[in-house]
Amino acid sequence: MIQLAKIFPFIVWFRLTTLETIKADFFAGLTGAIIVLPQSVAFATIAGMPPEYGLYTAMVVPIIAALFGSSFHLVSGPTTAISIVVFAAVSKYAEPGTEEFVSLALTLTFLAGVYQLVFGLAKFGLLINFVSHNVVIGFTAGAALLIASSQIPYIVGIDIARGEDFIHTWFDIYWGVGEFNIYLLIVGLGTLMSAILVKILRPKYPNLLIGMLVGGVLAFYLSGLTDTIKTVGAMPAYFPPLSTPDFSLNSLKELAPEAFAIALLGLIEASSIGRSIATKSNQRIDANQEFVGQGASNIVGSFLSSYASSGSFTRSGVNFEAGARTPLSAILAALFLMVIVLLVAPLIAYLPLAAMAGIILLVAYNLVDFKNIRKTFKYSKSESVIFTATFLATLLFELEFAIYLGVLLSLMLFIAKTSTPDVHTLAFATPPGEGDRRLQSIRKAPLVQCPQLKIIRIDMSIYFGSINHIQKQLSRIVDNQRIYHILIVASGVNFIDLAGIEALLNENKRLKAQNGSLYFVAVKSTAFEFMEKVNFVNEIGRENFFDTKSEAIKVLYDRLDKSKCEKCQALVFNECH
Repeated sequence: MIQLAKIFPFIVWFRLTTLETIKADFFAGLTGAIIVLPQSVAFATIAGMPPEYGLYTAMVVPIIAALFGSSFHLVSGPTTAISIVVFAAVSKYAEPGTEEFVSLALTLTFLAGVYQLVFGLAKFGLLINFVSHNVVIGFTAGAALLIASSQIPYIVGIDIARGEDFIHTWFDIYWGVGEFNIYLLIVGLGTLMSAILVKILRPKYPNLLIGMLVGGVLAFYLSGLTDTIKTVGAMPAYFPPLSTPDFSLNSLKELAPEAFAIALLGLIEASSIGRSIATKSNQRIDANQEFVGQGASNIVGSFLSSYASSGSFTRSGVNFEAGARTPLSAILAALFLMVIVLLVAPLIAYLPLAAMAGIILLVAYNLVDFKNIRKTFKYSKSESVIFTATFLATLLFELEFAIYLGVLLSLMLFIAKTSTPDVHTLAFATPPGEGDRRLQSIRKAPLVQCPQLKIIRIDMSIYFGSINHIQKQLSRIVDNQRIYHILIVASGVNFIDLAGIEALLNENKRLKAQNGSLYFVAVKSTAFEFMEKVNFVNEIGRENFFDTKSEAIKVLYDRLDKSKCEKCQALVFNECH
């Protein structure tokens, strides 16, 4: 049963469903369906796809992701960040909105799904933990500006070639100001302002949907005064038709790099959102299973007219707040959307592009996480660098490059932190015989230390990346302070590799030449087992390993130079008296 649950994870949560959970999931799913209707149309527009493909994606992807993912509340589907990368990737090879563009977008989706599925099956889920969340925040903030820039022409009536970069778009808007169209502005701003007012006055109402209706009504009344208000047009089908991605070798080679970037961004998005909601719902997320779910949803979706997708923060948050109990809520949301589309799809044909642009502007604004951006710049310089670099790269360079740059900077930050572990010098806070005799870092207060025995604590693993920093700290003790007995408190050392073993042996050899040595106390069992396995314990000397600090000090006191002890005024150990 356990093995079967790993292949079909929905078996686990399906057994948890009751009449009560189904009722909760029913209402959460209905809420989600209402929210995703305007969003999916807007996201498809951002991606350069016909509007109906956003609806198809919102119908297919959530079902597959819910069945094969691990999160009870994550809702997958079209997202802004993924949509803008799809547009940037495919528009280099085909005109947005054309059959060729759609075919290549589906190929891109299939490849991204394959990457994600392979990552999940290969158990690469833990790797996402090393990518800073500020990569997503920086990328989405940059994407928000790109999206807003791309929609301004639809609101002011200025004709600009699609696919222009951020700077050239604004140059074109500046030079084309003479084409300004007041009617489009009224429709666009009317849609935007009505959606904002509904959100403020009636937060539980579907503000984007109401905003679209207002924009449609404004366009209807203004249509008698102008013929410049263009609409979305009729949908060719209401349900996701079967589709075939372009599997030609040339297309696969062209799109493979962009697909990898989309796969990576999608996994970072889904994992971040899943973990964020899991902290509120007290659920444990299996990152590897989530990778499998995202990969399977994109692979299946590419054959059912769905383009690349990921977890949606907005819809997932609403799903949780609406009281969803199991992934059934995401499945019901997709099914409810199919029913709603049957009823309202004919109306979508009359939706003005200016009204759609107004909605997308609001979506773009909501993408920017102002709260976390302020917190990042206030408390962390390194995270601020990651955010700023990813943000600027998103605006100025290829979007795939921005993703790779953010991930690379995250890994560099992680390596930098682990390669410079804290090495604390420890000493007793109170004199012998007085109060609590615990060791503490001298960084907290200037404490008296023994001039012959240095006690240090290493708060990180000893491996090839950190050993150079640790050796420098040991050298300072030997060369500057002339102390040759060094006791390492290893309670914070999770593991040690061969490079670390070799370096510590060299340091011990150096200390031996001065009648000193390295000593270890409180070594974790996993690290000690490895030390024994590679014969490190015997080479250093089994007598140099201790279980407790008091035992270590008692033994090591007898190994100190007694002629120096007679003249010493520090008297920091009980044995000194």
